[in-house]
Amino acid sequence: MREIVTLQCPECKNRNYSTTKNKKTTTGRLEFSKFCNTCRKHTDHKETK
Repeated sequence: MREIVTLQCPECKNRNYSTTKNKKTTTGRLEFSKFCNTCRKHTDHKETK
């Protein structure tokens, strides 16, 4: 079963993106390099609750 998670920018703390992940196969926290509109640059967005 897939669950919706939000991705947060570590610099400005904005929650910019949401994605789904399979909790059974991916137990760790997700991390993607995404563009943050507030910071105006690419940052490593991390999964939040």
